[in-house]
Amino acid sequence: MSNYLENEILDHILGTGAFTHPSTVYVGLATATFGEGNTGTELSGSGYARQSATFSAASGGTTSNSSAIEFPAATGSWGTVSHFGIFDASSSGNLLIHGAFSASKSIASGDILKIDTGDLDVTAA
Repeated sequence: MSNYLENEILDHILGTGAFTHPSTVYVGLATATFGEGNTGTELSGSGYARQSATFSAASGGTTSNSSAIEFPAATGSWGTVSHFGIFDASSSGNLLIHGAFSASKSIASGDILKIDTGDLDVTAA
């Protein structure tokens, strides 16, 4: 979890603030890790845009995407995509959760990156 989300959850649980969950979350992509403080460089240009995602209710501290997440066809090279971030807005906004894919994928012009249903796992540890 990002520093932002950790603080929001603590404030909410301990009664020092209220956290309203986002109505929609968006998956963003990167060629290197996102940092706890929303550092790192998300992809941009060449037809890239964050995509909305839905998740199943958590069980045993884990959840996964409940439908496929499909990015638009790249109009240029996106490089080797290795990391994801889950954000509370389609652009800018706050990084909520971040992680690495189990395998990286080079995205060239014309390629479409798709995350199949159940393939993006999020675990609270």
